[in-house]
Amino acid sequence: MDDLLRIYGDPATNAFNPAGPYPNRAHAEGVMDRWLTHWQAHGVGRWRIALTTAPDETLGFGGLSIRRYADIAINNRGCRFATQAWGQGAGHRVRPPRRSPWV
Repeated sequence: MDDLLRIYGDPATNAFNPAGPYPNRAHAEGVMDRWLTHWQAHGVGRWRIALTTAPDETLGFGGLSIRRYADIAINNRGCRFATQAWGQGAGHRVRPPRRSPWV
């Protein structure tokens, strides 16, 4: 939860997000609950991103979500990285986890 709030609560990572950064831990916990519910309902969702060479260091979060726009279901791919991961080309290398997304 700390990494989720650190990354999504950072104003720099939300420069183009009209909702702005996450305001507090309670908000981040609510988001995590929605992500887990989405995984259960759709079999896809967001996952934690780390390098295989540094698996304990969270670089960001990314994944797939199914969203509805009007009456159309759309697959949405997205990711958000900590500022220290910017500019390293990690965004185009994001792939689904080999095991549970929260391990």
